[in-house]
Amino acid sequence: MTLLRRSAGIIAFLLISLYTHAETSDSLIVRQMSEYGIRFTKGNEVKLLMSGKEKFADMFEAIRQAKSSVHLEYFNFRNDSIAGLLFDILREKRKEGVEVRAVFDGFGNDSNNQPLKKTHLKALHEDSIEIYEFDPIRFPWVNHIWPRDHRKIVVIDGEIGYTGGMNVADYYLVGTEQVGEWRDMHCRIEGPAVNELQDIFVRFWEKLTKEKLTDEKYFRGKEAGNKMVGIATREPHTTNKIMRQFYISALDNAQDSVKIVNPYFCPTSSVIKALKRCAERGVKMDIIMSSRYDVPLVPDVVYYNLRKLMKRGAKIWRYRPGFHHSKIMMVDGKYCTVGSTNLDARSLRFDYEINALIIDKDVTRQLEDKFIEDTKKCDLLTEEEYKRSRSTWKRFRGWLGHLLTPFL
Repeated sequence: MTLLRRSAGIIAFLLISLYTHAETSDSLIVRQMSEYGIRFTKGNEVKLLMSGKEKFADMFEAIRQAKSSVHLEYFNFRNDSIAGLLFDILREKRKEGVEVRAVFDGFGNDSNNQPLKKTHLKALHEDSIEIYEFDPIRFPWVNHIWPRDHRKIVVIDGEIGYTGGMNVADYYLVGTEQVGEWRDMHCRIEGPAVNELQDIFVRFWEKLTKEKLTDEKYFRGKEAGNKMVGIATREPHTTNKIMRQFYISALDNAQDSVKIVNPYFCPTSSVIKALKRCAERGVKMDIIMSSRYDVPLVPDVVYYNLRKLMKRGAKIWRYRPGFHHSKIMMVDGKYCTVGSTNLDARSLRFDYEINALIIDKDVTRQLEDKFIEDTKKCDLLTEEEYKRSRSTWKRFRGWLGHLLTPFL
């Protein structure tokens, strides 16, 4: 009887393995992430916005055309010229009767060097712009470490949505002295997936203000193209594991190639293990890292982690112009993701995050073409270059820092 059970178990395992292997990575990710509650919708149109200039030009024009409502959720609005222009446009829309609601994160605001102040918020409220701060930093400050709202969401008239890696700041256009070029990506979505973005915003808005937004006018996302899109959002206590699970599933399902850009490459242990498994299987893995960073210690840990993957066959590219802040991944040329999620513990285990999962070869190809274009501005990291550029002290800091990964 025991032998029969073992034989049946082995046969079942082989059948499952054959079935799974027969599926393509895109169908696998849709099936698996649907089981985790992500709703994939067809009939969407997706436009990739490959730079700050593209994002703000496109988004500001869409806001200028708004007829009913504009909803914005950001980690921060930096008090500079690009935010000033945005608020001027929003003031004009309010005069036309368009509803404007905005949310920003307290830590995100306080941690940038040009925060919005009470006087700015008062002026915006006086102009009938509803703008609120999520979890303001107050004594005792330790109570406000986690979770933070790191999402980037804009929904216009319930029909056009934006999400990705960019906040509202000049440095996406002009860079900074510290890191040079500040490179990032975003996307514009039209179609049923916009209703998912809106639903995320209105839930958070109700949590913050107690106002319920249920009118159908806020949910007008209708068929606009032929792309399949799922919206993955990490929310504390409800979808804690969703981002980790997405990356683990995507890496474990990959059959040919994986391309990644992510700025703070300090993954949790489960994700780093999936990265290693993926590389060891012979999947072609290319990762773009930055040449300069805005957070101390992080580059040492990034080098430590990427060297481990380099030893397993991954190609590591260092972006010469400065800081590549994008959070994107392409798998097998079949699907991709653009979002706010960093590969670090804050994003994967604590904060509010959002990623668009785009199941479409054409969009993925566009993103891969941009990735290849970016590698022309990169240096390929080799073992010899690693040893030459990383002193013993820097290597030690990388090893020590990786022990702190659960808190980075």
